[in-house]
Amino acid sequence: MGDPNGFLKYRSRVTPPRRPVAVRIQDWHEVYEDLPDETLKQQASRCMDCGIAFCHGACPLGNLIPEWNHLVYTDDWRKSIDRLHATNNFPEFTGRLCPAPCEAACVLGISQDPVTIKQVEVEIIDRAFDEGWVEPVRAQTQTGKRVAVVGSGPAGLAAAQQLTRAGHAVTVFERDDRIGGLLRYGIPEFKMEKRHIDRRLEQMEAEGTEFRSGVNVGVDISTEQLRADFDAIVLAGGATAARDLPIPGRELDGIHQAMEYLPWSNRVQQGDIDAPPITADGKRVVIIGGGDTGADCLGTALRQGATTTHQFEIMPRPPDSRAPSTPWPTYPLMFRVSSAHEEGGERIFAVNTDHFSGSAGKVTGLSAHDVEMKNGRFEKIEGTDFELEADLVLLAMGFVGPEREGLLTELGVELDGRGNVARAANFETTVPGVFVAGDMGRGQSLIVWAIAEGRAAAAGVDDYLEGGSVLPAPIHPTAVALR
Repeated sequence: MGDPNGFLKYRSRVTPPRRPVAVRIQDWHEVYEDLPDETLKQQASRCMDCGIAFCHGACPLGNLIPEWNHLVYTDDWRKSIDRLHATNNFPEFTGRLCPAPCEAACVLGISQDPVTIKQVEVEIIDRAFDEGWVEPVRAQTQTGKRVAVVGSGPAGLAAAQQLTRAGHAVTVFERDDRIGGLLRYGIPEFKMEKRHIDRRLEQMEAEGTEFRSGVNVGVDISTEQLRADFDAIVLAGGATAARDLPIPGRELDGIHQAMEYLPWSNRVQQGDIDAPPITADGKRVVIIGGGDTGADCLGTALRQGATTTHQFEIMPRPPDSRAPSTPWPTYPLMFRVSSAHEEGGERIFAVNTDHFSGSAGKVTGLSAHDVEMKNGRFEKIEGTDFELEADLVLLAMGFVGPEREGLLTELGVELDGRGNVARAANFETTVPGVFVAGDMGRGQSLIVWAIAEGRAAAAGVDDYLEGGSVLPAPIHPTAVALR
C-alpha cells in the first residue's frame, strides 16, 4: 500500500460537495462539484492492506479496487486507468450510477466510514478521457463471424465492445432514435450528462462496432432475417415491462409510468423538443415508489417547476444506520438521502394508495392509508385514511420483466419462473446461438450487474463461435451472496 497508515491519518470519509440546491435546480447539469486531487489521494490512501478484499467479492465485475486506489495515491494515473479498464468497460457509468456495493463490503467500513471507492473510480476515468488515454482497442484479426446485439443499454454495449475486440463483426440494434437505452432516456441529465455516453460510443465506433438506431427488431427487421444474417444474437433489451397499479381511477389522464415521463426531459436537453408533453410545471405531483427511479422523477419534477411533490413508499422508513438484518458485508438497509431528496418534496413511508379521484377525466387527487407488515403482508392501519390533491401522478414501482410480445415470442426463447429469459451458465438461451445478458435475463438489477453480464455473455458467444474464448467471464463467484 502507498501509505499503510492512511486509514489512521484520514479517518473521515470525504465525498465531493454537491452544488447548492438553489443553483442546481435551475439547470440540468450534474449535481457534484470536483474533488481536489490532494483530497482524492488522501481518500485513496485510506484503502487498507486488509488481506481479503471483500470489495472484490461485492462487485460483480471483480474490480481491482485496492490496486487502483494505490495507483491514485502514488499519482500513477496512467496505470490506474489500465487497471480499471481491465475489469470494467464503462467506469464513467458505474462511477456515477452504481450504488456501490463494494463500499458496503469495505473492510474499513466495519469500524469507520468506508473508502470512497466510487469517487476514485469516476475521477480516474474522467481524467483518462481528459488526457486522451481512452483510445480505440482494435482487434488484431477478424474472425469473419457476425453477431447481432439487440439493445444498447450497459449490458448490450459491454457485450458489443468485448465481441468487437475479439474480432467479430458486431451490429447493435436499438429501437430508440439514439444509442444508450435507459442510460440515454431513463437517467436524468443531472445524474449523468449524456456527453459521457457519446464519447464512449465514439471509441466503440472507431473499434468497429456498428450501431443501428431506430430499428425495432421483430418489426422493422424480422427475427428470421436476423437469424439468417448473423451467426449469433445477444438479447440485451432490459426489463422494460413496468409494474402497474390497477386500482380504481387508474384510467384517469395525468397518471403515468415513470418511463413515460422521464425520457421527455432528456429529449428537451438533447434539443429535440422545446418543452415536454408531460410536465410537472405548476402541478401538484405525487410519485408512487420510493426507489431510485422515484428519486429521478422527483428531481425532474422539481426542475420543471412542480408546486408540491410527495413521494410514497409502501415499506417502512429504514433505520438511520445499517439494519441488523443486513450485516457487513451485505448491502445495508438504511435511510438514504439522494441529491433529489435534498432539493425538496415530502417523503411518506409505510403508505398504500387505495384509489385515484378525478374530474372531467383528469386526476385531481388520491386516497391512501398507512400500512404495517403482518405475517409477510401489508395490512391497513384502521383510522389512517387520508386524501391528497394531485395533478400529476407518476408510477415508479419498478419493472416486472422483459416485454414478451414480439421479439421474444418470435425467437421462441423460453422464460424462467420469474418471467425472465431462461439461460444456461454460459448465458445461452434455450435457442442455440441466442444469448441473453442484463435485466432481460436477470430481472431488474444494477448497472454493474448489467456490464458484468454483458462481458460474461460475450465470452459465451465467443466460445460458441470459436470453440474457445480468451474473453473474461468476470462475474465474481461470491457476488451473488454479497450483492
